[in-house]
Amino acid sequence: AGGGAVATGLPLWDRVGGELRRLRGRLRAEWWAVAVGLVVALLGASVVPAVVGAAGVPLLRRVRRAGEVRRARERRGDEVIALCAALAGEVRAGRQPGEALLRAARDSGGLGEAQASVLAAARFGGDVPGALAGAARQPGAEGLLGLAACWRVAVDQGAGLAAGLDRLEGALRADRDQRADLRAQLAGARSTAVMLAGLPVLGLVLGTALGADPLHVLLHTGAGLGCLLVGGVLEGVGLWWALGIVRGAEVA
Repeated sequence: AGGGAVATGLPLWDRVGGELRRLRGRLRAEWWAVAVGLVVALLGASVVPAVVGAAGVPLLRRVRRAGEVRRARERRGDEVIALCAALAGEVRAGRQPGEALLRAARDSGGLGEAQASVLAAARFGGDVPGALAGAARQPGAEGLLGLAACWRVAVDQGAGLAAGLDRLEGALRADRDQRADLRAQLAGARSTAVMLAGLPVLGLVLGTALGADPLHVLLHTGAGLGCLLVGGVLEGVGLWWALGIVRGAEVA
C-alpha cells in the first residue's frame, strides 16, 4: 500500500514541478520582485514590502534588457567571425568574391538585418564595402568594418582576399577571447558585490531564528522605518557603485 502511495505521488510532484517551470518561463524575472514583496508584506503585515517590490520592477527590467542586449551583441560578433571564416573558405575554393559572399552569408547570419542589402550589392555588382560598412552599425557587428576594408583592398588593389580575411578572423577571435577572459576575471568581484548586498536579508533570517521579530521593528516602528529607508538607500548606492566599477573595467 505504501509503495502504491509513493507511485501515485510521484506524478503529482512531477506535475507541480512542471507547472512551476512553465510559470517561471511565462513570468519575466522582474515580476518575481512583486511576488517576493507580497510574501514579505503578508509575513510582516505591512504594505511597504509590496510597494518596494513593485517599485523594483522597472529597475530589474532594465537590468534584464541590458543583459539581453549584451548577449545579442556577443552572438552577432560570433556570427561575424563565422562569416569571415566561411567567406575565406569559399574564396579559397575558387569562387569569385561576390559569389563567395552569397554562399557564406546563407549559413553564418553575420549580416543581420542588412543581409538583403549586402547580398543585393554582391549579386548585382553594387557597392559591397559601403553595404558592409552600413551593416557594421548594428550592435556587435563592428567587425564588418574590417571585412569592408579587406574587400575594398582586394578589389581595388588586387590583394588576396582570403589572406586578409584570415588575419581579420584571427584579430576578431583574439579580441573576443580577451573580453571573455576579462569577464571571467571580473565574475568574482561581481559575485562578491551581490553577496554582500544580500547580507541584510541573512541578518533578518538570523534575527527571526533567534526569536526576535525584525520585520515588526522595521515595518511598524518609526526608528525601524528610518533604518530601513537609510539602509535601502546605502545598499542601492553601494551596489550601483561596485557594479559600476566592474562595468567600467569591462568597457575599458
